[in-house]
Amino acid sequence: MSAPEILVLGSVNRDLIVHAPRLPLPGETLRGQRFGSCLGGKGANQAVAAARLGARVALAARVGLLENGASMVAQLQAEGVDTRAIAQPADEVPGVALIVVGAEDAENQIVTVAGSNGTLPLAQVEALEVAGLRWLVAQQELPLESVARAFQRARAAGVKTLLNAAPYRAGCEALLRHADVLVVNALEAQALVTTLGGRAAEPEALAQALRAHGPSAVLVSLGAEGLCWVDDQATRRVPALPVKAVDTVGAGDTLVGALVTALAEGQAIDQALAFAQAAAALAVSRAGVQDAMPRRAEVEQRLAQAN
Repeated sequence: MSAPEILVLGSVNRDLIVHAPRLPLPGETLRGQRFGSCLGGKGANQAVAAARLGARVALAARVGLLENGASMVAQLQAEGVDTRAIAQPADEVPGVALIVVGAEDAENQIVTVAGSNGTLPLAQVEALEVAGLRWLVAQQELPLESVARAFQRARAAGVKTLLNAAPYRAGCEALLRHADVLVVNALEAQALVTTLGGRAAEPEALAQALRAHGPSAVLVSLGAEGLCWVDDQATRRVPALPVKAVDTVGAGDTLVGALVTALAEGQAIDQALAFAQAAAALAVSRAGVQDAMPRRAEVEQRLAQAN
């Protein structure tokens, strides 16, 4: 097996997905249309997205073997993800996510239970092989101290770091100083800026405010309105590709996986952002999470159509 160029440190969940006519109101019971379960978790999703696009990617995680956790690791292996850095404690339950998708607008509501994701220890982080990597990617479904230590080790080894500050958690602002690239949606960006003493603002201003706390570049994803990228060279507003949204679950993870794949390949930032947007557009046009994530040839074809 070739050495990975990207290491994703993140969560692995079993996703339980209900499709309903719309999202329920508080206290309301709706009759669902269909149910399914699949492999999920932001770490697993981003690793699979990158692997499908041709990246050499490894996942560092903790997957309890209770509740058939071993099958989750096997699924990752089948997708081409290097799983040698996944710990598999026999006495722990893997993470789970309960997801409702509304048919009217494809929006979603998600509740997660950390399970073994929440027990990933610093000792496992200290044992990670970071030499030779191009990028380390992490999110916020693991203990934040473990993410911070992984970023510290990566940067000391000359490895670039990408933080997807999702889901927003109190105290996560301390991670910003360890991130080379920060990826957030508009709500997460606003929450971070507010926590840091700022005010509501347009995406460009939010990104600039967040850059002041450490990251060299900030991407604010705006769903159907595209994305905003700010670095020390310029501010870029990239419109979303036209698409009929079927299921938005996993779109952000597809965006992150595609972006880090492009950056690891050395693509220019305009090209990398277009690549990530095309991958996300394809993902939202299909039902499912990892099942909806595109292959490399599909993204290249979508880009060719857009041009």
